[in-house]
Amino acid sequence: MTDSAKQENGLGTAAGKANQIWGDFIPVIAFVLVYNVFRRVDLMDGLINKDTAIFWATGVLLALMLGFLAMQLIRRERVSQMMVFSSAIVGGFGLIGILLQEKAFIYVKPTIQQLFMSGMIFVPMLFGKNLWKSLFSKVFDLPDFAWRTLAIRWGLFFIAMAIWNEYLWRTYAPGFDAPLVMAGIPVAPAGTYDFLGLTFGAKDAEDVWANWKLGNMVIVLVFGALNTPYTLKHLREPASGEAASA
Repeated sequence: MTDSAKQENGLGTAAGKANQIWGDFIPVIAFVLVYNVFRRVDLMDGLINKDTAIFWATGVLLALMLGFLAMQLIRRERVSQMMVFSSAIVGGFGLIGILLQEKAFIYVKPTIQQLFMSGMIFVPMLFGKNLWKSLFSKVFDLPDFAWRTLAIRWGLFFIAMAIWNEYLWRTYAPGFDAPLVMAGIPVAPAGTYDFLGLTFGAKDAEDVWANWKLGNMVIVLVFGALNTPYTLKHLREPASGEAASA
């Protein structure tokens, strides 16, 4: 493959990653906008109001997320397994929450999604495989130790984001009328409860959790930016990469 062909391939891959990022962010932005508009109105005989806003917003998020995924498939763009499984989790929990009119599934959804993405990184590493490298090796040429470091950082970051989501929804979502149990596993007791010196279920401020989805986007961007110097430090030029593999 010529240098120009490789460059075009790299640019195409980078453009695909950029489109994927927008495919992640636009549904979240739409979620926040729809939620904040619908919670301030009372339309269709109470079908749209403060209590149902989160279901409508989740429906919009799912529609846009699946729309972006379908667009990638139609264009025959490469879709990572992580994105497919992550979308399945988001879609599954979101749809269950809407159909059952149970907000708990929507609150817990980001936690399961983040833990799953962390598992997608750490489990293959036990068998000598690096998912992070397979996802981005066409964009960056890095030595294996750098790919391993980045994979570990992002895996731990996803775990931290899962813990953060648990703190947010348990703190600001109103307490449940009955204990929350999922797949036979107790998730949260009814009403207000204390854990690790913190009080949960005492605030009726669901909007804080919902609007923090934008804050989470900023956290992801900042974390990615903080890893940029390390990536650039170990970035190899195409020529050196070819020499190393020769």
